[in-house]
Amino acid sequence: MTLGAERRLGDQIARELYRDPDYLDDPVLQAYVEDIWLSLMQAARSRGELSPDQDERFAWEVVLGRDRQVNAFALPGGYMGVYLGLIAVVANRDELASVLGHELSHITQRHISRLMSKEGQQTPLMIAALILAALAASKSPDAASALMVGGQALTLQNQLRFSRDMEREADRVGYGVMTQAGYDGQGFVTMFDKLQQASRLNDNGAYPYLRSHPLTTERIADMQARQQLKDAGPVPTTLEHSLIAARARALSSSNIDQQRQWVAEPDAAGFAALPVIRQAGVLYTAALAARQLRDYPRARQWAIRLQDKVRGNPEAQRLQTWLLCEIDLAAGRPETAARLPLSTQGPRPALFLAVQGRLAQGVSAEVEAAAETLQTWVTLRPHDASAWQMMAAAWRAVGKPLRALRAEAEAQVAHFDYSAAMDRFKAAQDMVRRGGEAGADHVEASIIDTRAREVGLLLREQSAQR
Repeated sequence: MTLGAERRLGDQIARELYRDPDYLDDPVLQAYVEDIWLSLMQAARSRGELSPDQDERFAWEVVLGRDRQVNAFALPGGYMGVYLGLIAVVANRDELASVLGHELSHITQRHISRLMSKEGQQTPLMIAALILAALAASKSPDAASALMVGGQALTLQNQLRFSRDMEREADRVGYGVMTQAGYDGQGFVTMFDKLQQASRLNDNGAYPYLRSHPLTTERIADMQARQQLKDAGPVPTTLEHSLIAARARALSSSNIDQQRQWVAEPDAAGFAALPVIRQAGVLYTAALAARQLRDYPRARQWAIRLQDKVRGNPEAQRLQTWLLCEIDLAAGRPETAARLPLSTQGPRPALFLAVQGRLAQGVSAEVEAAAETLQTWVTLRPHDASAWQMMAAAWRAVGKPLRALRAEAEAQVAHFDYSAAMDRFKAAQDMVRRGGEAGADHVEASIIDTRAREVGLLLREQSAQR
């Protein structure tokens, strides 16, 4: 399979993932995972594991899922899926890096393509349907069964299991990549124990392609030998990671009783006896759960109390600041977020909160400045659908509906929904034809016409593939 064909297959699968209700673009978690992901990619380049052609032609995007499974999975074309359940249970960056490094190595070593190439007569689209069925299996066996029909699909299911040789190769290469990136290799050893425990909890025995990989004593021993720290203890949890894990835990649960329990935990008798790192995680979870329950006074109370626990730790302080901004925005107090600077050089969560704060305040000059800043951001990151959507809201708020329509269309393009994008582009072209202020924006109208032609070609190609 060529790199281009593998990328197109990955795009098709990613399009369905973006449409899944469990898909989550949480800027805070996304930034944390991508920071590890990008450092691993840089290490893979340095080691020669990531070829220049792959680097250029693959997507290299991380997709988060709200599911509580302790799992991550590689997809064709450079896509990586990570469940919140995994982020919630790993004890540190090193353990998370061990999983991401392993899955990255499945991609760089082209294991998926090699498995598909075993049976030349099987079409990539059939494989795409199978992978989507495997993803659906964890939520609804009936839905998965509807996708996996016929003996051919069952045959493909067996073919998609990574062989033991490929697993060992991903372990070996992944270990080298993560240690080259500066992470402690002991995270690989301790993560194996967590995956063994998780496999007993979230593995139903079917659709093995996306399960937590079955671990053998040979693989565990191999990692222990490489690390030469068999008797060493685990890498300690950092304050920053404790808050990230707390966020993943809170966002992966929609159980109201569970959320109420979390909100009450800081008042429990044993709270004061907990280590400071554990207290910080409990307070973060409680604040976020209270925000989800719309108990904003209690949410703010726990977020303010968290300040004492994170003082002196810049990474954790930043997470606490963003949490407080989120709570105040939800409570109708946008001034907290509006005080954050508008900058494309800073982290994505800070930019998004700064824009949301200015949008909520409704000062035209500030909102227009936010839209212009987002325009710079998407110029460098055209696949950031959330940034396009936020920019659409900003342009609409300052009375520039043509630019808003184009931004809405680009948001759909970023998620490969070319049909929805064409609807937006056509609405924009109709607005130009009707004239008025929108019709006078000749530069924007020209961009819309060009993009409509380009996306129209992509839509026809997508329809033909389907």
